[in-house]
Amino acid sequence: MTARIRDKSHVVLRCHTCGALTAQKIFTLRTAQPACASCRHRAILAMAHKAGLEFQGYDPDYHKIGIYRAPCGHTVRRQFGQIERIANGHCKLRCETCHSGKEAEEAADRGWQLMGSDPAGNPNYRIYQHGCGHSQRVARTNMQSGRFQCTACGEGWATAPSHLYAIRLELPTGLKVVKLGFSRDPELRLRHQLLLQPGIQAELLRTVPQPTGHAALCQEKALHRALKTSHPDAIIPHEHFRDWLAVKTEIYGIEVASVILKHLDDIRKK
Repeated sequence: MTARIRDKSHVVLRCHTCGALTAQKIFTLRTAQPACASCRHRAILAMAHKAGLEFQGYDPDYHKIGIYRAPCGHTVRRQFGQIERIANGHCKLRCETCHSGKEAEEAADRGWQLMGSDPAGNPNYRIYQHGCGHSQRVARTNMQSGRFQCTACGEGWATAPSHLYAIRLELPTGLKVVKLGFSRDPELRLRHQLLLQPGIQAELLRTVPQPTGHAALCQEKALHRALKTSHPDAIIPHEHFRDWLAVKTEIYGIEVASVILKHLDDIRKK
């Protein structure tokens, strides 16, 4: 203790660690270990630096929250405990401003405009407005993948444009196969729907645009009939790939890949 200040209930203490002065109540001195505000501030600065942030000040409304400048240049508010977890690698900082911009870009790529958060409070949903002017509640994951329709002007799969595709797959078991099918988005089919487990090597070999899903379905069925007739031994039984692929049929041995690609090229030329 160096001196009394304010009134008879307050004293000034000098920290043995950093030498800074701190005002404390005598009651605190008698009943607890007083904390040094200067040491705490230094620790906050050090933790922010370790987390890759710039500490800008304390939140005026809540003593456990600090204001930081993120590497992207935006300002974020976080609890000091969360900054410590970020600094120790237990989690990552997500800038709300950057994240909102990313979501807006995702929507724009699909022909939609991000309007705001879900009125129902579900963090997985957003409100978007389509180019036709219709507003709709859509899960963000569906906006990313395109697996939804505008309920005002959207087309069903049968009338929407589609593609025939051939995908080469090599399973960790060593089995090499070709998947023949149709989809509105073959890249999405490959990345998010077809593969059940990691470790599968996959390559989209060919896509052939079709005017409608119905046209694609008819072409696909004709191809499967032709392959069943010409190369029945190339059909791979389901038990050979059921633990790896989210399909039951339409899988052929790699030896008929060139045959399938020729069929698709012939269809493209028509």
